[in-house]
Amino acid sequence: MEQLQGIEQLALVRLFKASFVAYPIVNAVHIAAIGLLLAAVTLMDLRVIGAFAALPERAFILVLRRVAFTAFGFAILSGLLMFAVRATHYAQLPVFLVKMALIALAGANFVVFAAVYNGKRENSRRTLLRLLAGVSILLWCGVLLCGRFIGFL
Repeated sequence: MEQLQGIEQLALVRLFKASFVAYPIVNAVHIAAIGLLLAAVTLMDLRVIGAFAALPERAFILVLRRVAFTAFGFAILSGLLMFAVRATHYAQLPVFLVKMALIALAGANFVVFAAVYNGKRENSRRTLLRLLAGVSILLWCGVLLCGRFIGFL
């Protein structure tokens, strides 16, 4: 708990907390980044599941993967800044801990997906990819919902 209180007392965090406009701007960046991330991931996953069949899958996924990674980077940076303002409070919220767990699971799901996707395209792999894509959509929607609940606690 001391470490979290120490984070809250960092000079940068205190400046951030004291600013009238900084927190709303960072919050807006976080919301936009999460929206872009969720949109990119969902479109990729839907393409793997079978939607948008007229579009070449590999090219579609490569472009959206870059968008998703960039959005995820902005979400992490803005999220860390917002967390630092009330680190001791957020670290005790079960919904925050669930959000972090869902992000970790989504990351693990992505690692498995990438490993399977880069392999041969057998029917059994295609079925597994579709399953992983569906799980991805559910996990990221869970992250979004948990994040919204945090704002009301």
